[in-house]
Amino acid sequence: MSITSKLPRISVIIPAYNCDRYVGQAVESILHQTYSSYEIIVIDDGSQDKTYEVLQPYEAKIRYVYQQNQGVSVARNHGLDLARGEFVAFLDADDLFLPDTLAALLGVFEANPNLGIVHSGWRRINQQGETLMDVRPWETVPKLNLETWLRWKPLGTMGTLMFRRDRLEQVGGFEPGLTHAEDVDLILRLALKGCKAGWLRQSTVCYRQHDQNTMRDGISQAQSINWVLDRFFNQPDVPVDIRLIENWVRYSTLVWSSWYLYYTGFPQEMVQYLQKSWSYSPFLGIETVMNWIESFTQYSQNLGSQFYADELGNIPEWRLLIQWIVEQISQQQLESTTPAN
Repeated sequence: MSITSKLPRISVIIPAYNCDRYVGQAVESILHQTYSSYEIIVIDDGSQDKTYEVLQPYEAKIRYVYQQNQGVSVARNHGLDLARGEFVAFLDADDLFLPDTLAALLGVFEANPNLGIVHSGWRRINQQGETLMDVRPWETVPKLNLETWLRWKPLGTMGTLMFRRDRLEQVGGFEPGLTHAEDVDLILRLALKGCKAGWLRQSTVCYRQHDQNTMRDGISQAQSINWVLDRFFNQPDVPVDIRLIENWVRYSTLVWSSWYLYYTGFPQEMVQYLQKSWSYSPFLGIETVMNWIESFTQYSQNLGSQFYADELGNIPEWRLLIQWIVEQISQQQLESTTPAN
């Protein structure tokens, strides 16, 4: 598809940073779509590898823009500034669209003109492109609204989402300072403004798992997602019914953060986040610990991996955490039996 003066219906934005190994495949997956009214905008966020050279054969079919390295959120916003389509999709440079992605997502919008967001499932693939598993988040989160976005955060990769461009512009796009959880932050700001979302119940994107995924940075991921919640709940226009679930949202997010820190090799930080979750827990005493184990098991299964509680129990940090819990429970029992003055 050559770049012409005719306005495309969909703008596909690819932020790229040192991804010369995969970015050509990402572009090819768009060029082979069953739907043709699109433009491809690649924002090279200061790559130091051969990203530019890899994209040279596509120069007549894409709009390539280089910028100094400023992070993925700034790169996506730069692409949004250049976008001409009524609808916008974002494809990470190491991911792939399945052939009918654009047509299927657009079809949901056309059937539901009130929607500002359409979300879908994704296929996990390995570095070689082999399928690991399909993720169907609508099975556990059948409705998308502010409460369910907050409770479950059913997001995997930006490529599963398509937006009306004017809705993105109304909230100012992505938060520039975020390199993790920027998708959650954007969705929550949109939902708080009344932006309606619906499901396309099929996988649309191949999400590639490899050692350089940004999701591998457990500490920054945990800090970012909890910062997003801090900012969200500090807003004055949060509805009362949403404020009523704040403790549960904070608890479940801290537990997820703890699991991800454990999964990415940060047991000391895992303990710190579990201790933070204790004060928000809806469970009593040892039931909280049981919920932690159940949650770790479920989160691991969602990634297609196994969680072994005995391995967790053998690490020194966990044993220290159990000692801390015993102290907390003893203190609670003492306070409950001490007569008030």
